[in-house]
Amino acid sequence: MAQDTFSKEETLAMRRRLIGHSCRLFYSDDPVKIIRARGQYLYDEHGKRYLDCISNVQHVGHCHPSITEVAAAQMDLLNINTRFLHDNMVQYADRLAASLPDKLCIFYFVNSGSEANDLALRLAQQYTQHQDVIVLDHAYHGHLMSLIDISPYKFRKLSGQKEWVHVAPLPDTYRGLYREDHPNPGDAYADTVKDLIDEVHSKGRKISAFFAESLPSVGGQIIMPQGYSTKVAEYVHSAGGVFVADEVQTGFGRVGTHFWAFQLQGEGFCPDIVTMGKPMGNGHPLACVATTVEIAGAFTSLLNYDTLETLLLFGGNPVSCAIGLAVLDVIEKEDLRRNATKVGAHLKQLLTQLQTRHDIIGHVRGIGLFVGLELVTDRRTRAPATKTAAEVVKRLKEQDRICVSTDGPWENVVKFKPPMCFSIQDADLVVRCIDRIITGMCLHPHSDKACSSQPTAASSLFFIWDIKLEITDFLYLPDFFSPICGKINLFKLTLIGNMFSIHILSLYMHLPDHHFKSRTHSQKMNSSIAG
Repeated sequence: MAQDTFSKEETLAMRRRLIGHSCRLFYSDDPVKIIRARGQYLYDEHGKRYLDCISNVQHVGHCHPSITEVAAAQMDLLNINTRFLHDNMVQYADRLAASLPDKLCIFYFVNSGSEANDLALRLAQQYTQHQDVIVLDHAYHGHLMSLIDISPYKFRKLSGQKEWVHVAPLPDTYRGLYREDHPNPGDAYADTVKDLIDEVHSKGRKISAFFAESLPSVGGQIIMPQGYSTKVAEYVHSAGGVFVADEVQTGFGRVGTHFWAFQLQGEGFCPDIVTMGKPMGNGHPLACVATTVEIAGAFTSLLNYDTLETLLLFGGNPVSCAIGLAVLDVIEKEDLRRNATKVGAHLKQLLTQLQTRHDIIGHVRGIGLFVGLELVTDRRTRAPATKTAAEVVKRLKEQDRICVSTDGPWENVVKFKPPMCFSIQDADLVVRCIDRIITGMCLHPHSDKACSSQPTAASSLFFIWDIKLEITDFLYLPDFFSPICGKINLFKLTLIGNMFSIHILSLYMHLPDHHFKSRTHSQKMNSSIAG
């Protein structure tokens, strides 16, 4: 086993010297060096713990013991290419088939989401004998050349749009063409796809596929309006194309109520091709394409034996499929779909409550553990608060050791796609910290100049003091701070009747452990004292 022998500075210097600079780091100004992880927690070289709200790839939690045990056992027994028969591949395909509509019954195993999407594109084009593809604006489907070509998020920064790629409006009901006040945004957005198909036909071209994430992620954690996919599929099928659902980031129960995000569109909707990525292997290089007998048959008839042999050389090997089976077992045994439903709803509710107090929060959206917090400089114009979103991400990391990131066309959506073991307590902590950070930023604006924090009571006075205050004699703080003797730099004093309520906004702790005093969990942050 390789030993961790380098300091963070040495590792960073070697990375800059040896690794391509296009391979970006989180927090590039001050990267975090992570040396171990468990569940939803990351640990740096000093043993400091970080809460991970980013790693959707580690679907059931980092280094899950059930999965590492299965992986090690199978690797010790056999790992071989798929030209040989082995039970793991067919058992895994059978388990996946049970989670999908009946017509999606043929599987191709590969090593990454990008490979899966590339194969899906090939399947669609060879089945239809057409080339043209319709994709959603701001979409990202992978880093292969074929996928950069169908990813507006990428190709607009690189070589530009190919003539066979056609971009439909993102069905965003917050800032898109048709918003929350539209009587039927699903049909309205679907009609834009129909118009695009008609335009393609007018040029003498034909559609092979409509290709979309079931819930657009890079586009800003977008929830598709009801009826959209069903109507789009109707238009695409009428044009001779197929519907490809990219479930790389949203499949395997992340939305909670359903195993696949495309199922949110109702029982009447079923894609023709579904793609899956590394979350199915909890980070192990495992991915898959599921399709119909007809599409798979057309693909087979167009390929020669040697090409088919190469296609499945190592995708779906015994180790990968053993891990895939173990992931399915953990999802079921730990009831992670139910956890995603419960914790995701709680997180969304807390963020929605924050929205009532902070004008900079323009929109809260999501389902299960797929949640977005959109920050704006003006709720009326919905102008993106990009700098503020970046500052929130930075402060969460520096002040609270919480890892989040941003997405969306303007990078103003703080996104949450944590491992599925994310807890109610984790959600509480994240929202408390965001509340504190936004409150502090609004009192001392520095970037987007957009904040306005609403008082939580009818009459509030704000004081900025720089005094030392012994708070343990009269004020109880919740367990996540621990009651201490410390320095309060900023707090809100609210008059409620003849009582004062103190709400800590900024607390700095510099005292050694022996100064800490224990309190019970039931003690509240907003303690009341006689006025």
